[in-house]
Amino acid sequence: METMRIDKWLWAARFFKTRALAVEEVGKGRVQLNGHTIKPAHDVRAGDRLLIKTPMPRTVVVKGLSQQRGPAVVAQQLYEETEDSLRGREQLRERLRLHSEPAQTIEHGRPTKRDRRELNKTWDQRWSASIDD
Repeated sequence: METMRIDKWLWAARFFKTRALAVEEVGKGRVQLNGHTIKPAHDVRAGDRLLIKTPMPRTVVVKGLSQQRGPAVVAQQLYEETEDSLRGREQLRERLRLHSEPAQTIEHGRPTKRDRRELNKTWDQRWSASIDD
């Protein structure tokens, strides 16, 4: 076995949970082979360089091929991540740790119906324009 489909390899190497997800990501152009966008049926062989644009982008060199999806330990032997990729992912991880997303600091989402009623009661008590108060 010298070549295999890129979507099967991405699935076997555990970059994507299903082959359908691998096909979708390759079709969207989020996987590049040797600097070129490809289709899901494109063949990959040992020595090829892949750029996988996920939330944590990776650049890997294909070391082996496998027709079946095995344990994570076996899947990690199918590729080798480049030094630049490792360094870039570490910098991205550090940047995300230091500069968190503002939306993630919100502890509560939209107010519930009960919360809105409580807010309205508070508003009515504080700013009532009626003479009876």
